Formats: sequence, structure tokens, C-alpha cells
Amino acid sequence: MDLTHKFLNIVLPIASIFLFIFILPLLSVYRLLRFCIRSLFPENLAGKVVLITGASAGIGEHLAYEYAKHGARLALVARREKVLGVVAEKAKELGSPDAIVIKADVSKLEDCKRFVDETINHFGKLDCLINNAGIGKVGLFEDQQCINDQTSVMDINFWGSVNATHFALPYLRKSKGRILVIGSVAGWFNTPKVSVYNASKAAQQSFFETLRLELAPDIGVSIMNLGLVDTYLATNEFIYKTNLDGTPLLSVEGCAKTVVNSMRRGDESLTEPQWMRTVFLWVMLLRELMNVILRVLAKKRKCELENQKSHSTGSLQQHSDFKHD
Repeated sequence: MDLTHKFLNIVLPIASIFLFIFILPLLSVYRLLRFCIRSLFPENLAGKVVLITGASAGIGEHLAYEYAKHGARLALVARREKVLGVVAEKAKELGSPDAIVIKADVSKLEDCKRFVDETINHFGKLDCLINNAGIGKVGLFEDQQCINDQTSVMDINFWGSVNATHFALPYLRKSKGRILVIGSVAGWFNTPKVSVYNASKAAQQSFFETLRLELAPDIGVSIMNLGLVDTYLATNEFIYKTNLDGTPLLSVEGCAKTVVNSMRRGDESLTEPQWMRTVFLWVMLLRELMNVILRVLAKKRKCELENQKSHSTGSLQQHSDFKHD
């Protein structure tokens, strides 16, 4: 058995080089042709029923507007019912034939079942589930006063999307529908002070990539890995604490439009901004170098924060929440 592994350790890297040289160009041509064809003949969303979690603000809100422009019927889910009502009215003005509001918390199993049931009771079907709701906590892991405070991150980001999907699957199978996951590059590009958030996004991505294999070809699964988006989540404090200074922000309107266009093409994955795919290669192939860079930045930021504390009567808040619900 050990000899087999030694043989594979030598042969597979060499075989992979040849595959990259000969197969990757052909695959790139195929991807380009598929992109062009699907861009010319995108999915018609008129009359489709789309359920969006975390639809009261940020990406979820603007996804509702983009789907509304294409004539989709909407089930909008979040914890802030009054704000959802405003989003629903604007969606109708933009072209949605019908938009309902459902107050719910995706971290609660019974709420996930209820908002799927209410969607089916109202529209009679479900064509697309968008798992968008999420939350995170900023701060060094060792500084956490109570680790249980972090369980809500996994409950919403991971289990919230898993549970909503579980209850939606029978109806999506009937409609040959699609699941859209609003993920994050944080699933593979690990910045400091958001360790549990990063882990939740990595778990979410792994789960839905596995589910894509299990559900094909009846149900499509699309995973959107997004960088920093210009919502109320990306505050100056959050960007500063996570060493993301200078990282350009995506406009939330442009991001939502890009995601919907990608869904209409039937893309299984999307990284936005696209240049982050290059960073992914750096993380995979130049891991040691990337780790050194991130450690240097983290040490520099730590020194800056300590200097600020020593020259200020107050101190920076140790932990802050960011969420899109």
C-alpha cells in the first residue's frame, strides 16, 4: 500500500502537468463558447417564484430588485418585517407581479420550514431558493469572552442555508429549480479576526458543492463567492480590523446584477470580482508566501491598535457584529 502511494506521488503530479497543458486550453474554449451561447439565450425569469433569505438589506435587497425587473414573483424573508415591506413595495414597482413578506429567523429550524410552507401556500411552487442571510463577529478568537457567542454565526451562515434547502428540496425537484448560495471568498482566503465566519463559509461551500453532485441533473446549485461589497456590513472598522485596507469595494447594485445574470446563464459558480480568482491561485500555489504576507500585515495592525489604545482615553470595541438579514 505504501508503494502505491509513493508511485502515485510521483506519477500524478507529472500527469497533471500534461493535463493542464493539453486539456485546460480546450476546456477554456468550451467555457467561452458556453458563456456566449447562454448569454445569448438566458433563462426567462418572468413568473418564476424566487425565495430570498436576508432580503431586508444589502445584497438580498438588491437581488430582490433585480429579480423584480425580470418579472419574478418574490418571497422575501428576514427578521425585520417593516423593512421587508418597503423592499416588497419597491420590488412591485420595478416589475414583480407579486411579492410577499415573511418574518423569520433562518437559525430556527421551525422558521425555515414555515417560510418555505408559506411560499408554497401562496404561490403553489418554488423555482429558486437564494440562501443569502448571514452574520459574523469580528475579533481575535483568543479574546472571545464566551465561545458560545460564536455559535450563532454557524447557525445562520451554515445551518440556516442547510435547513432552508432541506425543506425546499421537494418543491425545487418538481420545478427543476435552482439553489443559489451567496458565499464569500472568505471560505478560502482567510483574513484574521473572522475565524468562525471564515469557517462557516468554507463549510457552506463544501456542503453545497457536494449537494450539487447529489441533486444533478434535477436541481441546479450555484455558488457565488463574493469579495467586499459596499453594504452597511463593510464598515471602515470592519475593513480596518481584518487588514483589508485598500481592497476595492463592489457596488451592491452591480453585484446583484452580476449575480442574476450569472443565474440566468445557469452558471454553477461565480467569483466576483473576477480578479479574486487569481488570488485563489496564489493561496493554493504560493501558500507560504501568502501566509508570510498576512502575518506581517496582522502584526503591523496589532502594533497600530496598541499605539492607538495607549494614546486614547477610550479603546476600540473588541468585538462587533456584522450581518445581512
